[in-house]
Amino acid sequence: MSRISYSQLSMFSECPLHWKLKYIDDLAIQEPSIHLLFGTAMHEVIQTWLEVMYHDSVKNANKLNLEQRLHDKMMELFKQDKETYGKNPCTLEEMREFFQDGVDILDFIKKRRADYFSKRGYKLIGCEVPIEVDLKKNVKIVGYLDLVILDEVSNTLKIYDIKTSTRGWNKWMKKDENKTQQLLLYKQFYSKQYNHPIDKIEVEYFIVKRKLWEEAMFPQKRVQKFSPASGKPSMNKVAKRLNTFLDLAFDDEGNKISDNIVATPSKKACKWCEFNQTEYCNVGVK
Repeated sequence: MSRISYSQLSMFSECPLHWKLKYIDDLAIQEPSIHLLFGTAMHEVIQTWLEVMYHDSVKNANKLNLEQRLHDKMMELFKQDKETYGKNPCTLEEMREFFQDGVDILDFIKKRRADYFSKRGYKLIGCEVPIEVDLKKNVKIVGYLDLVILDEVSNTLKIYDIKTSTRGWNKWMKKDENKTQQLLLYKQFYSKQYNHPIDKIEVEYFIVKRKLWEEAMFPQKRVQKFSPASGKPSMNKVAKRLNTFLDLAFDDEGNKISDNIVATPSKKACKWCEFNQTEYCNVGVK
């Protein structure tokens, strides 16, 4: 049985050749990234703070030294990247900048906690909640939900995906199906795996912003919330996209297939592709 993640579906949708090179030919070129390092560290610190808040008390959660936890986690990941890739993911100056951005974000969330995370009447189901669901063609999809919180009065669950961003999502990012449809799939699969009514599940992207616009004429927040449309038409659309991926990329036994896999160049897909303009792909957008 093959195991896939949403990132595979996303990559195949943008460019099937990119997916083939990475997941069939195993040619992925990994590079350390300060953005990935920072995102991983922020996820862990925010999740730890929320776990203490919901399982213990707001008072004890706010006693946590989040600044120190962020520092320690970023340094741990920095050293891991250096050992894994043989080079630093960034300069120390960049580390200091990203760290201070993280401190500012955490300070904002703590001060405005009640605007985003209520405790009374709410229960933390978990952080990094596993999803593992059998699909057709002997394929299983796996993933982890950053945060799941239950409204005990209405029995409504909210699934959160925590994202780090430089200045938040603009209108084009909000229309990007590769960004927004992940939670729609997770909504369907959570309902199926954990037997919770699908009409009692909501989804939200919790986007934390490293930077604020200078000289802005309006109040700015370090957090942006975005809930994509998750009604039946949107759910059917992402289900169709997943089925297309399975039909084109796997045989009936769950083996990956590369027949008729071609590049679908675009400015967006090629911009960050490690194979663009290499011996593996010379048709990408420069």
